Order: sequence, then structure tokens, then C-alpha cells
Amino acid sequence: MKTNILIFCLALIFSGTQVFAQLSKSEKKEWKKKAKTYSKNPASLKQFTEDKQTADGEVASLKAQITKLQSTMSDKDARIAELEGQISRMRGELTSAKAELAQLKAAPPKADPTDYTTGVVFRVQIGAFKNKDLSKYFENNPNFGGEAAESGEQKVTIGVFRDYWAADEFKKYLREMGVKDAWIVPYRDGQRVDIKDVLENVEAEKAKKAEN
Repeated sequence: MKTNILIFCLALIFSGTQVFAQLSKSEKKEWKKKAKTYSKNPASLKQFTEDKQTADGEVASLKAQITKLQSTMSDKDARIAELEGQISRMRGELTSAKAELAQLKAAPPKADPTDYTTGVVFRVQIGAFKNKDLSKYFENNPNFGGEAAESGEQKVTIGVFRDYWAADEFKKYLREMGVKDAWIVPYRDGQRVDIKDVLENVEAEKAKKAEN
């Protein structure tokens, strides 16, 4: 009977004969003494077994907690990676927007073709008249305009063009009709300027047309 108890004790302690076989001689001798002690004291063996079961339960619980924590950490890592990806995309969009804004700031504003008070336009002056006030006809009529000269004359213009060469063609047509004093006058942002101030752009347009 004691032999059976001894074998049972060794099975519980070493969880198989392979573990017992791996022990050194001194260890085997030591554990044999402990096994004899357990065989003589079943209560101590019972306590040992219960303690081992309790420890095994705690180990299993800790392993489950570790698995849960690892899963939680994995989810958090995935969320962090997703947020980092969103931040990276937002930074790319911000960089693109800044570049576009810088390009818009660097580019000269395009003149509104329907707003002849901005940018460079060309008119054809047909004469300067004294004692003739035609200003009432200028209002709400962009193709007919005028301005007072220092000498008191009123300079009258007909037509308004963004393209110099279109204005030049109209000037020639008026001269053919008998308006010998017809000539082109440029305006920038509503103010009359010298032709030399816009001549560079005119020459560039002429060269472009020649290429086409």
C-alpha cells in the first residue's frame, strides 16, 4: 500500500516518469525522502495537492489575463497605426494645399473679361471736343467713354478690348470710315497709361500670334 502511495506522490510531484528520470542522483534521493514523508502524512500530501491545484488555477488565470492584455494591445496598436495613417494623409493634403495657395499667390490675378475696370484694356479715342458734354452717355455703357483733359476738352473713346490687336483692327476700320484722329489708348485698372507701359505685353502677344 505504501508503495502505491509513493508512486502516486511521485506522479503528482513530477507529472510523469520522464521528469523524474531527468533528476540527478542527489535530487532523486532528496525527492524519495519527500515522497516517503508524504506517504506517511496523507494530510500533508492532500494540502500539497490542493496548493498545486490553486497555483495551477492562478497560473491559468494569469495566462488568460496576459492573452487578453495582448489582444487589447494589438487592437490599440492597430488603432494607432490607423490614426498615424490618417495623420500622414492629412499632412499630405495640408502640404498640397499650401503649395497650391503659394502658387495662387505667386501667379498674377487674371483679369475678369467682363470687368473692364481691372487689368489692362484698350480703347479707341475718336477725338477731343470742347463745349460738348457727352458724359451722360458714358454711364452703364462700357463701349462708350471719355474723360476731361487739362485743357478742358473732353476725350471720347469708343470700344473696349482686352486684345490690343483687336483694338488696332477697330481703329483701322474707324479711319476707313473717315475718323482720321482714331488712335489706341491703354488703361490699367481704370487709369489711363502710356502705351510704352504695356508695350512689352503687346509685343509678347504679337510674337505668340506669329508662332501660331
